[in-house]
Amino acid sequence: MTPKVEIYTWRTCPFCIRAKALLKQKGVDFTEYAIDGDQAARAQMTDRANGGRTLPQIFINDQHIGGCDEIHALEAQGKLDPLLVK
Repeated sequence: MTPKVEIYTWRTCPFCIRAKALLKQKGVDFTEYAIDGDQAARAQMTDRANGGRTLPQIFINDQHIGGCDEIHALEAQGKLDPLLVK
């Protein structure tokens, strides 16, 4: 089954681009919410991310993963692939 992966981004954010590149490299389909300048969308993201305001914010199957550093740390620890199996 396909995991539900969502990522809140700014279009030119280098950390967002890096996180999306990892997901693409793994062949993962994801829903991107580009929230450049959209304060309502940022507020929604912050609520979902338990106060996290930095970008990107990544969710897998509605579980908050964190940002770019966190998703790359999960990958390095071998813990990302199990999350990508629903």
